[in-house]
Amino acid sequence: MSTLQIGLAVVGGLVLAGVVAHGAWTSRKNAPRQADADASQEANQEQEPTFSDSDFSASAMPLPTPLRKPAMDSLIDVIASLALDPHAGPVSGEAAIAALPATRRAGTKPFAVEGFNLQSQHWESPQAGQRYSSFQAGVQLANRSGALNEIEYSEFVVKTQAFCDLIGATPEFPEMLDEVARARELDQFASAHDAQLGFTIRARNASWSPGYIQQNAARQGFVAGAIPGRMVLPASSEGLPPVLVLGFDSQAALADDPAQSAMREISLHLDVAQVARAEHPFERMRDAAFALAHDMEGVVTDDHGQPLAAQTMDVIGSELEQLYNTLEQRDLAAGTPLARRLFS
Repeated sequence: MSTLQIGLAVVGGLVLAGVVAHGAWTSRKNAPRQADADASQEANQEQEPTFSDSDFSASAMPLPTPLRKPAMDSLIDVIASLALDPHAGPVSGEAAIAALPATRRAGTKPFAVEGFNLQSQHWESPQAGQRYSSFQAGVQLANRSGALNEIEYSEFVVKTQAFCDLIGATPEFPEMLDEVARARELDQFASAHDAQLGFTIRARNASWSPGYIQQNAARQGFVAGAIPGRMVLPASSEGLPPVLVLGFDSQAALADDPAQSAMREISLHLDVAQVARAEHPFERMRDAAFALAHDMEGVVTDDHGQPLAAQTMDVIGSELEQLYNTLEQRDLAAGTPLARRLFS
């Protein structure tokens, strides 16, 4: 072999090696980022249990007393009084439970029956072992499915009458047209004041694996939700809805090898009416979004992909304060049981 041929062979080998090295480097660069092994082990040891989205462990924040599930309220419910025969005596909880309809809805609206407990002197859902001196039945005036209509009201009447027939009670119903008109007014108010905020965090360069997302989200206080691809920031009291929901591709989370799943965006969601103002949900959402974007080399955007600046966040926060005030003036403060029922 001549000197020229040897030289060409060496150059060719170097070029080939360079191509292989470049390919390997490109592959590493484009591979989804993985969770740090040591940190993952620590996170696994310290990770809180998995909860459903309506049942969360309390965080390290001070624990206010959880709100007791309220009785029906005429502010958002149609309520019918069910009078018992005074000569028949009280009705047992077992009899009331057996008389309840199979479904607790009238159309798309929640339907409920409550009894006045002789011992506790409180309205409550019928309980075995208790005795009740009177009952009331109710149907919700509005929810995110819309206002109570005439057909749903009629179904409410039929279900209530069937319950009364079984326990020997006489119902007294409000006027249907008045209640349907009240439902429409409440629905109009709710529709005009229903806020659900969403931020998207998009990768600037390298994509992310599910483990990498989970590890970084855990540093911000998020824990695993019941649904794959979802994490939640728990409320300060057990049993309340989450303050924030973080979501990513559920298919990637369920992949045979999640480490090879590549994602380029995650979302943060705040359902304003479901979370108490005292939780400072928007401030925590904004802080979590920017912290995640910083740690994961991403950018915070709106649903249309437009970057969100700090000044824009300030405007949103100011508008939310006005919304909180309006809800409170209507006795539907965000995070209260009535608000959670109405905006559901």
